[in-house]
Amino acid sequence: MGKIVDDRGDTKTEDSRKVRPFGIRDKIGYMFGDFGNDFSFIFASSYLMIFYTKVLGLSGYVVGLLFMGARIVDAFTDVTMGRIVDNMKPAKDGRFRPWIRWMCIPVAVASTIMYLYFVQDWVYWAKLAYVIITYLFWSSFCYTAINIPYGSMASVISPDVEGRASLSTFRSVGASLAGLVIGILVPLIIYETDAEGSQIVKPVSFTVTAAIFGVFAIICYGLCYMLCQERVFFEKKEGARDNVWGMLKGLGKNRPLLALVCAALMLLLASLLGQTMNNYLFLDYFKNAKVMSVVNVVNVAGTLLLAPFVSKIVTKFGKKEAGALGMLAAGALYLLLFFLRLKSIPPFVVILFLAMVGSGLFNLVIWAFITDIIDYQEVVTGKREDGSVYAVYSFARKVGQALAGGVGGFVLTAIGYVSEAPSQTDAVADRIYTVATLVPGACYLLVFLIIQFAYPLSKKEVEKNTEVLRERRKG
Repeated sequence: MGKIVDDRGDTKTEDSRKVRPFGIRDKIGYMFGDFGNDFSFIFASSYLMIFYTKVLGLSGYVVGLLFMGARIVDAFTDVTMGRIVDNMKPAKDGRFRPWIRWMCIPVAVASTIMYLYFVQDWVYWAKLAYVIITYLFWSSFCYTAINIPYGSMASVISPDVEGRASLSTFRSVGASLAGLVIGILVPLIIYETDAEGSQIVKPVSFTVTAAIFGVFAIICYGLCYMLCQERVFFEKKEGARDNVWGMLKGLGKNRPLLALVCAALMLLLASLLGQTMNNYLFLDYFKNAKVMSVVNVVNVAGTLLLAPFVSKIVTKFGKKEAGALGMLAAGALYLLLFFLRLKSIPPFVVILFLAMVGSGLFNLVIWAFITDIIDYQEVVTGKREDGSVYAVYSFARKVGQALAGGVGGFVLTAIGYVSEAPSQTDAVADRIYTVATLVPGACYLLVFLIIQFAYPLSKKEVEKNTEVLRERRKG
């Protein structure tokens, strides 16, 4: 006899023992999981380009090639990891949770060794080898091996639509809190003003900060492992294991997944390029790098203010409907910043805050999109492929991350940015402002169009799929 999920989300095992009901403990635990993830992911997304260009002295073009090339490796490692977690025999603590226990220390170590300050004294070819090896080790192997099981786990923590939506909200809150910590502390730690008034970075601070964040990440992963519990169990039928090509072919027909993949590319390009370019924007355009701490607080505040109301918004309007509206607002406000060409920091930050409220609404529900797509795949094909679906989406996010880093590096080179210069010309600073506002605005509007017109899982459709699966499991 297998495991059966009852109507309340409780699970009866073979010896009739019950897993505790889904509740706030699971939500907080899942929040800590993304908190742990983002101590390396957000730090890298926001500051790895700064470290590579300002500390190691690499050109933006070279860094862009690295970020883009790493995604070719991810095309194999992400999908392989998804198949591994889908087809492995569950351990006593579940199918997905063990990976958090196994990989929490390796991913923290891998993240830390990407920021070794003394590499700046190495010869160029040695720097390049160091950057390639350590970045791939973190991004394509260690981070993949913990993030895909963690992301897939949401679909088995709760079988309920509202429960999964709340997990998405708490996950986004975890990311926001990590972003808040990183956003406040890092600019104050890594930047200083020299005798001539120019903003410079402190190389040693990168290494120390990365090591401290690694310790915090391990603690957060440990809390995620202890507080979360898997409740939806499914048995793999003998002979039902598809090859990778068969799996990809099946997922290639999944319209909601394809739409979300396209949206993810644009979303990550907009948000991560915005984060990266903001560092250069306040460093070289506004000439006040330390105010980034305030800006980062304002950015996260919008998401945290929305979080308590997301469940009600989703219940009333649906995830697709709410997310599309948030993207429309964010895109329009970024374009407003582009056309205004503001020179003063306060009005810029106010409009940026409103834009972040819009994007924050979408980010609070986006992870619940994945669980809806996993259910859709099971309804259509009869196969449960949590890890594989999440792996494809994770790969799309990494491509978006690479595009943000790659485009950021290419653009910095194209607009005449000089890494070794203590300050940039006014013309270069103006071009930084253009990239930091126009590109996110256009990308957010594209996300709105994709979700509104190409993503088919409306509130009504999600509820129908949930009912179909509930009836199947009862049977």
